[in-house]
Amino acid sequence: MEPIGDLERELEELRETYKSGKTKEASWRRSQLKSLLSLLEEREEDIFQALHQDIGKNHVESYRDEVGILIKSVNYALDCLKQWMSGKNVKLPMVTFPTRAELVPEPLGIVLIISSWNFPFGLSLEPLIGAIAAGNVVVLKPSELAPASSSVLATTLHSYLDNKAVKVIQGGPSVGDQLLQQKWDKIFFTGSPRVARIVMTAAAKHLTPVTLELGGKCPAVVDALSSSWDREMAIKRILGGKFGACAGQACIGIDYILTEKKFATTLIEEMKVLIKKMFGENPRESHSVARIINKHHFLSLKSLLDDPMVKASVVYGGSLDEDHLFIEPTILLDPPLEAAIMNEEIFGPLLPIISLEKIEESVEFIKSRPRGLSVYAFTKNEKLMRRLISETSSGSLIFNDAIIQYAADTVPFGGVGESGFGRYHGKFSFDAFTHEKAVVRRHFLIEFWFRFPPWNDYKMQLFKSAYRYNYLSVVLITLGLKKSSQCSKTH
Repeated sequence: MEPIGDLERELEELRETYKSGKTKEASWRRSQLKSLLSLLEEREEDIFQALHQDIGKNHVESYRDEVGILIKSVNYALDCLKQWMSGKNVKLPMVTFPTRAELVPEPLGIVLIISSWNFPFGLSLEPLIGAIAAGNVVVLKPSELAPASSSVLATTLHSYLDNKAVKVIQGGPSVGDQLLQQKWDKIFFTGSPRVARIVMTAAAKHLTPVTLELGGKCPAVVDALSSSWDREMAIKRILGGKFGACAGQACIGIDYILTEKKFATTLIEEMKVLIKKMFGENPRESHSVARIINKHHFLSLKSLLDDPMVKASVVYGGSLDEDHLFIEPTILLDPPLEAAIMNEEIFGPLLPIISLEKIEESVEFIKSRPRGLSVYAFTKNEKLMRRLISETSSGSLIFNDAIIQYAADTVPFGGVGESGFGRYHGKFSFDAFTHEKAVVRRHFLIEFWFRFPPWNDYKMQLFKSAYRYNYLSVVLITLGLKKSSQCSKTH
């Protein structure tokens, strides 16, 4: 088992920092967010190099999906922090008059963030922004599968942030196990359902609340769009949302396509043309397709294609380079539905297309499968849109684009069912690490005397009127202007 130095000493320092109350101050939160902004701007090149070393990402893709999106998120948090930290007044029923109530946000305390390897900076720092904005102290465990990125996170966060309040602990599964044995006030996990079950089991010991950001198979419904412009835009967004986002190794990436049989050939031919425009005749030399994270995952993807029936369904691509951990953008038409490629999350640059007689059949197809993180639909058919909204369930539903929801601060990002639970981004990140405390203030001046024993039918009638919001009846009964109706005696 990998040792974690003096873990108890590190945790005790976090506890003392939290007890001091400084993380609850707006000035501390704001200063830490500004320091994080400085880190992203000043260490941009280090981040680019780490991402290229770990997974072969192009620096433009790295800026789009990680550095730039994080800068946007920090600035949004800075703009909204005062509003987020403010309590909000809530209405109370008249029966409590004269009483005031508000919801006061308070930090949860000591939180653990366990992030993933595919977007090692985004999936580490996006929840960290929320945790800091909410006033928590944090332990971040980045993924050991992206060692260069993990190292940059450890060194830069130590240098830029309050290292008595934010700590990075590196290591493999045994380090994760040791961390999970500790008592936390919140655990935020991004990864696979298999590891999520381990996290949940550990959290149950201390009744620790958790957020699980997982994945699943995200379908894309592609209607037979009549306009060539619409088709080109749709296909660009599909290809970008599949092959152009970490080579398909993204939890919200398109996993497979559902389309009509009569449109499938047209779709595939136009996809071939645009793949060459986006990634070149030789995608391996284009520097626009990331590499597979490691040999183990490469072989897992290869095994999906090794099934003879699946291999026979390949209509484009299919070449693999194990030495360079590269898989060409690959399209498959109607692989067997019982094959592993149609039942496991692919997490790579393999894109099955399933053809249906009618596009409306896509609704039942999606409903028959586990709920994913996202459903995508490229269509102008309003009836189909309404059915997808009302009849399918997923973390998000996006029409006529792919993965764009990840960049939004004002909509929640999270799953449902096997794709996880809890949500974050923007205010939702703040809420994920916050307890909304109910604060009620009451005066001594007026009392609703009938709420105290001894009990009688007269008080019962007053309660019945009050709980039905019939306050006029309460006044009339109290003044003797209305007789209380008979009711069962209360003993």
